[in-house]
Amino acid sequence: MTKFTVNPDNTTVFILAAGRGERMRPLSDITPKPLLNVSGKSLLEQHLQRLAVQGFRKVIINVAHLGQSIIDTIGNGQSFGLDIFYSFEHEGALETLGGIRHALNNIQSEHFLLLNADIWCDFDFRSLLEYQPDIAHLLMTKNPSHHPHGDFILEASGKLSLGKPGDGQVRRTYTGIGLYNKSFIASLNEGYSRLGPLLREEISKDRLWGSLHEGQWFDIGTPERLKRVNQLLP
Repeated sequence: MTKFTVNPDNTTVFILAAGRGERMRPLSDITPKPLLNVSGKSLLEQHLQRLAVQGFRKVIINVAHLGQSIIDTIGNGQSFGLDIFYSFEHEGALETLGGIRHALNNIQSEHFLLLNADIWCDFDFRSLLEYQPDIAHLLMTKNPSHHPHGDFILEASGKLSLGKPGDGQVRRTYTGIGLYNKSFIASLNEGYSRLGPLLREEISKDRLWGSLHEGQWFDIGTPERLKRVNQLLP
């Protein structure tokens, strides 16, 4: 059994669940994407169960599109053994980074686990807690068929780099899972902003690190991918 030196009970988890899910329409017109089912259970419920089993207790979920459906379904977290706080946003108002910055005062740990709600994976989130980065440590994975060129180069040292177009280097895909430094996020301005450009900027400065997940990971971004994952998983 793997022994972890950082207690997950002391680490806040932030789940990004406020997106409109345009590519998932028409399914997301009536059901928020995090509540779509994989193997008979919603993506969000599966995340919460996995987090609870691994010892996490404090979870923040940002909500906007059909957010009340998420709250009514998940509740306060007691059924999962979790303490869940909801961060409300006007639909489309803040985007990913803006949503995190908006809820920052409710994050109780210096480092927090960030997790996209619209993915499925078999990763043990506790292993990221060992890194305690100055900015962020990103979990990368092999490139799925719908994203063959990947996002960033993961060097042997663990440093992430952008490289140059046509350089022949292997890029990996960002899983939507990472450990982030609260103080660094607090130094950023509030308001509408995306996480992607910030990550690219920091990687261009040689300031971000990552590690590779060798297990299963799926980005549930479209109805076709949702159907495919349900065919693959038991």
